[in-house]
Amino acid sequence: MIVSKSNPTDSPVEPVQANVAAGKDWVSLSQWQLIWRRFKRSRIALVGGIVLALFYFGAIFANFLAPYDISTRFTDQIYAPPNLPRFVDDQGNFSLQPFVYKMKQTINRDTLEIAYAPDFAQRYPLKFFVKGDPYKLLGLIPSDIHFFGTGEADVPLFVFGSDRQGRDMVTRVLIGSQVSLTLGLIGVAIGLILGSTLGVVSGYFGGLVDDLVQRFAELLLVIPQIPLWMALAAILPVTWSSLQVYFGITVILSLLTWGSLARQIRGKTLAMREEGYVLAARAAGASHWWIITRHLLPNNASHIIVVATLAIPYMILGETALSFLGLGIRAPMTSWGVLLEEAQNVQTLIFYPWLVIPAILVILAVLGFNFVGDGLRDAVDPYSR
Repeated sequence: MIVSKSNPTDSPVEPVQANVAAGKDWVSLSQWQLIWRRFKRSRIALVGGIVLALFYFGAIFANFLAPYDISTRFTDQIYAPPNLPRFVDDQGNFSLQPFVYKMKQTINRDTLEIAYAPDFAQRYPLKFFVKGDPYKLLGLIPSDIHFFGTGEADVPLFVFGSDRQGRDMVTRVLIGSQVSLTLGLIGVAIGLILGSTLGVVSGYFGGLVDDLVQRFAELLLVIPQIPLWMALAAILPVTWSSLQVYFGITVILSLLTWGSLARQIRGKTLAMREEGYVLAARAAGASHWWIITRHLLPNNASHIIVVATLAIPYMILGETALSFLGLGIRAPMTSWGVLLEEAQNVQTLIFYPWLVIPAILVILAVLGFNFVGDGLRDAVDPYSR
């Protein structure tokens, strides 16, 4: 009989010690650090987060990044197509510094259609940190420095083309993002505060309080949203500006749409209130307020964050739909919905397809929030892989 000799270096204790050492790293991390570590595993969620970070960076510094002021018009460049910076000229010569050709306008005498073609005899280099229209950075700091441009007043730079009044679409998209990406945050914040607080109170106390809160939430949930938006837009004072009208609609709707979150939080709280730490807090004489604010709400925070990332796209789409229908933001203010209103007929889509660029940005923003929401949902679920 052959007896195998075990190698003294192959001790089963070593992998166990390695697992214990690895476990200590996880034990030393806080709950939010663990969530962040799990969130980073989702590449699509990281991509969505980067896209949203770029969008909000553009919205914050829109006046600096935009080459012109929102009211600047070039009447001789109506419906000009996108004029992208080039690195290779018409002769095939390469240049390290990007440049653009001045666009030459022609009119077809038979169809009266305006056409544009680059004038290869007039070449202008793309410049950075150029002086232009005055503005206030972050609404406070006066400045006239823009991130890029041609530096020539008679040579506009239309990276996204121009609209029917000769206004730069890049400028309008950046300024419009300030409304579309930020105004709905206020409504979402109000809805989250109401829904999470009332949901925890309903699930914790139960009984009559639970019945009253849940029946009221169900009453709000059966109200159709689109007719409600239209009715609110009609009854608000006509003396209000378009921004005040939309802000009022957003706040009112946030007061009426917290029911879904309240029902979700209520279900989680019903399970949490029987946990050992809640029973121990009661036995120690902790007040209801202490248990709700120190135990129940923090343990629901991860779910609330996920709901927030999914509610913000709803507000963006709501603003876009209302402005598209002429019930939300109205000119002279600008939002992505207002920009899409100008591209709602087939003729515009056929001849001026660059006016649909705001729709692409809306899709990217909504997808970004959904990807981040999915990543957070997996990160806060301890049973997900």
